[in-house]
Amino acid sequence: MARLHLTVEGQTELVFASKLLRPHLRDFGVYVERIELAAHAKKKRLVHRGGLQRYLPFRNDVVRRLKEDKSNDVYFSTMIDLYALPNDFPGTNTFQQEQDPYRRVEGMEQALGKDIGDPRFLPYVQLHEFEAVLLADAGKIATRFVDREREIEHLKQLVASVSSPELINDGENSAPSKQIIAQIPEYADVKPTAGPIIAEAIGLSKIRNKCTHFDQWLQRLEQLGGVSS
Repeated sequence: MARLHLTVEGQTELVFASKLLRPHLRDFGVYVERIELAAHAKKKRLVHRGGLQRYLPFRNDVVRRLKEDKSNDVYFSTMIDLYALPNDFPGTNTFQQEQDPYRRVEGMEQALGKDIGDPRFLPYVQLHEFEAVLLADAGKIATRFVDREREIEHLKQLVASVSSPELINDGENSAPSKQIIAQIPEYADVKPTAGPIIAEAIGLSKIRNKCTHFDQWLQRLEQLGGVSS
């Protein structure tokens, strides 16, 4: 069985990975051994976690984890948002202006992998942020927010205007989470609990069908265990 250490952007991703990804990957022979919030600062020897405000503390933390466990059966990956990445993130100068979102995010991932420099590290950057997976089936938002038919219908129309919810962009007011909050403001205060509940109601199968970049990452993780399922 392969082991996996996962560094995630925030509490919402941490719960999502714990509730959905961990049991799913176990069936493929991949044990998610650690899920940890991204480091954003280190002060007085204490690592502060949650969010990705600066790249260097995040990088140092990932490199430290790689050095702590040098076994060949352990892998490391990330689940961080393309939206609002810090300006010092690898590949920013080269790929940030790329018009094709898929080429942009793949370029940023490649640059991150090159900067970390360990073949056991499998970088993943969510296009454009976690809430894209919730828009894979916007109707399931009603699982957590009842009597919001009109607002959810607006989100459904938004999703229908693009070929994938991953293409809902990274504008300050138009990113996926901003679109949801514009319709359902209370989502902002309950993201860590509401997001995973909605994602679970949608199911990984539909999320993968609608979000191809996410699907490619999950396929790569599944293959680590060498088990067909």
